[in-house]
Amino acid sequence: MLKRLFMNRHAALLILLLFSVSQAAYAAPRVVHGITEPYMDVQLSTPVQGTVHVQHFDEGAEVEQGKVIIELDSKLEELETQRRREVMERNQADFEATKTLFERTKAVSKEEYDKRRMEYNVSVAELGIAEEQLRRRKIIAPFSGSIVEITLQPGASCEPYQPLVRLADTKRCFFVGHIEGTAAADLKVGQEVKIEVVGAKGSVNGRLAFIAPVVDSASGLARVKAVFENADGAIRPGLAAKMVIE
Repeated sequence: MLKRLFMNRHAALLILLLFSVSQAAYAAPRVVHGITEPYMDVQLSTPVQGTVHVQHFDEGAEVEQGKVIIELDSKLEELETQRRREVMERNQADFEATKTLFERTKAVSKEEYDKRRMEYNVSVAELGIAEEQLRRRKIIAPFSGSIVEITLQPGASCEPYQPLVRLADTKRCFFVGHIEGTAAADLKVGQEVKIEVVGAKGSVNGRLAFIAPVVDSASGLARVKAVFENADGAIRPGLAAKMVIE
């Protein structure tokens, strides 16, 4: 009887100990190792061939969205755009005059009215094509960021879609890492985390921005991304880091 009671108490204590250990392990912060990346990082190019004519910014410069970074030679495209605009303006004047006569006096036929309208519409489209051809000879910043690299200097020729400028937004950054697939089930997008970057003082606050919906079958890991602010540029993307999930 005493032996059985002792064994039952021993088993109960063992179960309680295992439960306490499992609860402590569950409550302990989880650490995910990974790397930091810019919030946006792109290689910019043009879809046309040409010669680099003007470079408006140097490497390392901060560029606002919409600013022209590099221009290719575009004298012929500028002249063509000017010619198309003058043709459009002349056709517009003819069409408006014909429209007034057609609607008020019926001094012109419907066929003449339709012809003037078609000529005007065609000239508007041709001007748009010329303006687009001119726009394609400029590399414009698609977002505000820092110029990481410029591969060609003024005077150098480039091929269509050849990378000319690398632009990165480092005011915000991503932490990218991998976590056990089973542990990823407990995470939620928007959840607050802490990011500790190698070489940086202290940690920064972030939030989960992405949790892979599919676990890699070979490793059993799921990719996760957390976004954090880096307005002062204290952290240089590309450094190793770890994410602490409490």
